[in-house]
Amino acid sequence: MWKGEGFGLQRLPTGSRVIYAPEPFDALEDPESAIRHALENPTGDSDPLSAQLRAGMRLTICFDDISLPLPPMEAPDVRQMVIEAVLDLAAEAGVDDVVLIAALALHRRMTEPELRHALGNRVYDAFAPSGSLLQHDAEDPTQLVHLGVTEKGEDVEINKRAAESDLLVYVNINLVAMDGGHKSVATGLASYKSLRHHHNPATMRHSKSFMDAPSSELHSANWRMGRLIKDAGVKIFQIETTLNTNTFPDSFQFLQKREWEWNLKDRVTFAASSRAMNAAPRKVTRQILQGIKAPHALRSVYAGEVEAVHANILEDVWAQQGVAVEGQTDIVTMGLPYISPYNVNSIMNPILVACLGLGYFFNLYRGKPVVREGGVAILFHPTRPEFHPGHHPSYIDFFEQVLTETTDAVVMSEKFEEAFATDPWYIHLYRTGHAYHGVHPFYMWYWCTHALSHLSKVIIVGGDPATVRRLGFHPASTLDDALEIAQDVVGIAPSITHLHTPPLLLADVS
Repeated sequence: MWKGEGFGLQRLPTGSRVIYAPEPFDALEDPESAIRHALENPTGDSDPLSAQLRAGMRLTICFDDISLPLPPMEAPDVRQMVIEAVLDLAAEAGVDDVVLIAALALHRRMTEPELRHALGNRVYDAFAPSGSLLQHDAEDPTQLVHLGVTEKGEDVEINKRAAESDLLVYVNINLVAMDGGHKSVATGLASYKSLRHHHNPATMRHSKSFMDAPSSELHSANWRMGRLIKDAGVKIFQIETTLNTNTFPDSFQFLQKREWEWNLKDRVTFAASSRAMNAAPRKVTRQILQGIKAPHALRSVYAGEVEAVHANILEDVWAQQGVAVEGQTDIVTMGLPYISPYNVNSIMNPILVACLGLGYFFNLYRGKPVVREGGVAILFHPTRPEFHPGHHPSYIDFFEQVLTETTDAVVMSEKFEEAFATDPWYIHLYRTGHAYHGVHPFYMWYWCTHALSHLSKVIIVGGDPATVRRLGFHPASTLDDALEIAQDVVGIAPSITHLHTPPLLLADVS
């Protein structure tokens, strides 16, 4: 069981069901050739990339930021492999006006080491010194362009350089089914003026699974915006990739095995590493875990027209991660690990704990949630009131000011969101430092709204009691305590299902 920056054995009640991720698919034998083939044999209504490149054109290559993949992958990163292939074709065509943009949305700026890891030293050194490697700034009005309003009244405002280029190439990593498609440009290159239309309590509550497009209002909003971007004349060549679920290096391989498959080496490694992490100072443990590089490998790649590419990618994501699950459960248990999309090389603060458990893990399904309506979620995490002041400054104030007054997403959006979103100091830190945008903690809380409306109780085992209560949840010392707290909802003999992730899985619940 993951318990934040540590893990340990946990005995579940007899009869509990454990859902494990499928075995990782084999990697592509020749990823470079597969990438080149995808670029020259596009999907949907699109010409080969080489046919769209010409001397004198403006080419912009955008790519996913530090939030993907998790953990960061061993070098070479898939973004590096794809971007190098695109740049080779651009050079052959004589294209010399090329700009690279990290699609941050309202995420923090990446550091030089993070950019070097994602892009490789050759790409970084070729573009960064000349100012041709940028990070999207959602708060620079001179670098944004308003393209119009959707039929639902949603403003579409995105990066100006990307919108006004002769060709926008987007390089996407599809870690889960929610990634990619029109979300890449319509969210990754958007401003707060655009994002507020779908990153809000109403949209999130009516997204019955972020991983199941027909049930996701977030998906629908991004598709409306993406189609408007296309109709406005922005020419996009989408490149989407999937990775296999080989998540941990050899020293931590036991973490992605079923426990009964552990050999003697796995048992010894588990015992030694868990004891060492429990004994070491948190700062040391954090450095070790954040330093993990996953042996993810390229599994598939498609390029061309956005919607056609994404349809193929979705099939591959579900083929790799999908698990057939029969029926719902009274209680779902989840051990939350040390990492989420928003604390890479950072700290998992309490708001991110809630978002990881209720915004992400809860939504790893298609059809219906693993836990029944009115059921209980039991999360395992220390949930300490710890924050990274450089990365999450507005989270600190959100925790101290907003959550002390309300945990209701609608109330906080109406009363507090605008002040945080427009605060000059938060904007300054976002634009010049490595801070998430001032509004970001609100979005993380909104991600929880569907789960909170579905569940009767959320219990956190091992969490700091005062912090857990601040979140509006119930603290428990042990699983037995948590089950006793849940009794008034689920009775004394509930059905229990444990989501054994990471590696990632997607439950196809019948």
